[in-house]
Amino acid sequence: MAQSSVTLYGVADAGVGKIKYGSGGDKPATDASNKTEFISGSLMNNGTSRLGVRGTEDLGGGLKAGFNFETGLDLDDGAAVGAFWARQANVWLGGNWGTVKLGRQFTPSYLTTASYELTGTANYSVLANTYNYAGVGSRANSAFAYVTPNFGGFSAAVAYVTKNDNAGRSVWDLGLMYNNGPIGAGISANKIKDGKTNYQAGAKYSFGNFAVAGSYTQASRGDARRRGFGLGASAGFGAFTVTVDVTRDMKNEWSGKKYTNGVVEAKYALSKRTFVYGAFLRLDKTNNYGIGVRHNF
Repeated sequence: MAQSSVTLYGVADAGVGKIKYGSGGDKPATDASNKTEFISGSLMNNGTSRLGVRGTEDLGGGLKAGFNFETGLDLDDGAAVGAFWARQANVWLGGNWGTVKLGRQFTPSYLTTASYELTGTANYSVLANTYNYAGVGSRANSAFAYVTPNFGGFSAAVAYVTKNDNAGRSVWDLGLMYNNGPIGAGISANKIKDGKTNYQAGAKYSFGNFAVAGSYTQASRGDARRRGFGLGASAGFGAFTVTVDVTRDMKNEWSGKKYTNGVVEAKYALSKRTFVYGAFLRLDKTNNYGIGVRHNF
């Protein structure tokens, strides 16, 4: 009975890897074995396997309505990763004036990072894992958001979560982005009530088969701040791409110690929808690696 504009889509991603316990990997608290094993939906997968459905309806007069539901899947056993629709669960209205979106969705700080991050915000992104998308994370529950139309590559997004929807602490998040030709850039700021203001700024420039990127971020957990910069480069040789990305703390009140983190990623495209990959991530004194295959459908 679904309307013809409804689309089913997804990702299947699995491999083998080793994730150091405590580094953010998908391991239960009782498992500190740190052994090589099958990985799916983990820190060292390129992405989390998922199944999603989205659709739009033309309401006339340039107005459209739509929705997006998306769940993560663990290919270990087929179980859902987190709550069933934890990746996306929202409804929206849009037109030539922009889009208003309600529900669980990407944060503006995530969208800003994605405009210049070199691995395509992979699970093992060193920038994302070090600074957690400027401290606010990749998704927000119960969010009210507005996204502008694209003006020659420029766009903006703002989101707000009321204090009644977030344990008495309201959240706001604003991102400004530019994506046009060889340049991708963005700046964002966010704040949780009674917490420090977080911010980030970054840019990527592509020339021929190469790309370089740099960023500066301050993220917070309550009153504890983590601040530093990122530098990276990517090179493509036909179907093969290699990326190196590094972060360096200038202040780290989260752990009291400043770290230099980094990721090395290699990908080989088998088709437009399927690629194999390998990655090594140095994250806060831990070493993690993964080798896998990802198929988009």
